[in-house]
Amino acid sequence: MKVITIGKKLVPVEQVAFVEPFDPSVSPEFKPEKDYKGGIVMLNRDIVLTEQTPQEFAAEHELHLFTEDSVAVNRAIVFRVETFEPTESFKPAKPYKTRLKWRGLTGGEQSKLLLTEAETVIAEVLGVKEGLAKAAKRPARRPGRGRNGSRRMEAFRN
Repeated sequence: MKVITIGKKLVPVEQVAFVEPFDPSVSPEFKPEKDYKGGIVMLNRDIVLTEQTPQEFAAEHELHLFTEDSVAVNRAIVFRVETFEPTESFKPAKPYKTRLKWRGLTGGEQSKLLLTEAETVIAEVLGVKEGLAKAAKRPARRPGRGRNGSRRMEAFRN
């Protein structure tokens, strides 16, 4: 298990869902003592602030970056992708096109809206996973020797 140290916090990479830009104007009552540039969103939606931008964090920890959103997603997480359409009750200010979904640690469903087209998200996320699967293949195992081909039997035959 790879663990990232951020300040005093230890964060297992396997629990990082994505990294997004940190916007201090969203919570004006929160006065950070440091110049945070990114928020690491965990599988359970907890957030750990970092002084790295999502681009820097993605490059250092091998996350996949969606440049249109400046959001880096963890390649190890199984995401589902949906198209997003605003509803009467939910009309965000930004023209989001995609909803990225995953299961949290307790099994509950979590999601993140993206500006990137759903087809692009699918192609990039699946392309990344296919590339990792090809790279992660282990060398072929030697075929089993079977009962008559064991090393012990070979010694008796010679």
